[in-house]
This record gives sequence, structure tokens and C-alpha cells, in this order.
Amino acid sequence: MAIFIVLLGPPGVGKGTQANILAETTKLAHVSSGDLFRENLKNLTDLGKLAKSYMDKGELVPDGVTISMIRDRLRRPDCGLGAILDGFPRTPTQADALEKMLTEFNGHVDKVPYITADVPVLVERISERWTCRAQGHIYNRTFSVPKQAGVCDIDGSELYQREDDKAEMVTKRIRVYLEQTMPLVEYYRKRGKLIEVNGAQAVEQVTKDLLAALKK
Repeated sequence: MAIFIVLLGPPGVGKGTQANILAETTKLAHVSSGDLFRENLKNLTDLGKLAKSYMDKGELVPDGVTISMIRDRLRRPDCGLGAILDGFPRTPTQADALEKMLTEFNGHVDKVPYITADVPVLVERISERWTCRAQGHIYNRTFSVPKQAGVCDIDGSELYQREDDKAEMVTKRIRVYLEQTMPLVEYYRKRGKLIEVNGAQAVEQVTKDLLAALKK
């Protein structure tokens, strides 16, 4: 049976970093809903065009469109063993839809690691974050420093600070995330699938705790 892991965590907690490490360690594909949207929009796929039609009107993209993107992604060969889902689901309704969809792949959500940290820690981390203009690779002045200041190690593009990564916007982003995600956290907690991990620790310790919890 395929193994699917839903990875939760507020902005700045290091979820993307841990998702990549877990994917490499477990040999499961890392499926990021954000990356999927960007890929479909960039390649002008039918789903990308459909999503854009809602976005251009300032409307939310319906769950069905996102689920279809996830389904298409999980059909690729690298998802044969399962996947680590990052950024989806975001609500209990989406979680129900995901479970129904995963039956097509002879799988279900196995565990849901929830990486947490206090708001002041998250604010400090995000306000020190810089993003590359070409591909969106993330760097941090404290624990993920580029080899050359202001330049992405991977593609050589300029690093910049997004408006919503500036300190005055960060607290609001985090609080909105926590408020919107709490019903999903409780959804998985009631089903005995939630694993809480302290994300305020060093990256290596967070990884160690995640792997230990998943083995259980």
C-alpha cells in the first residue's frame, strides 16, 4: 500500500526544508501544492488555465481543481510508493476529498507531522528570509546562508525579500495560518494521525524527531 504523509506547519517553521529531507530519506516524492500551481500556470495546462480564470477574477480556486492537480501529480512514476504532501489539504473538507482520492492509488494518509514553534521565533526567521527571483529558492541569514551574498547558489539569480516576508506583515500571516489550520489539526488529531514536532530546534534535531515519530 502506498504511503502518504501530510506535512503541516506555519510559515517560517522550516516545513519546506524538512519536506525535502524527508523525501530524500524515505524515497517518497515531495508534492508541493504551491509548486504544482506554478507548474500548471507556467506550462499553460488545461488545469492551469482553469485555475487562472478564477485567480484573474480574484476568486478562490475551487477544491476540485486543486484535487485534479494533485491527482495528476500522483500518477507520475516517482509517486509509486506514495508521497509527502506539502500545502494540501488546508481544510477538513479538503482532507475528506483527499482520502477519497487516495483510494485510487491504493493508499491513505498515514501520518500527519505538525511542526510548530512560537510566533516570535517564526517572525524572526521569516524576516531574515530571502528568495531567488528565478525559481523561488529560499535562503536565510542565520541557518541557510548563500555562498555569495545576494546570489542564489542554484541558478545564480538575484535574492530579494518578498513584501510579505517583511517583519510588519509576518505576524499577521502566521496568525491567519494558525487560525485557518487549527480545524485541520484537530481533524487529524481526532483520527490519531497527528504528530507534533518542535520546530524551534536546529534543523538536524527536527529531522531526527520527525523520522523517529514516523517510524512509530
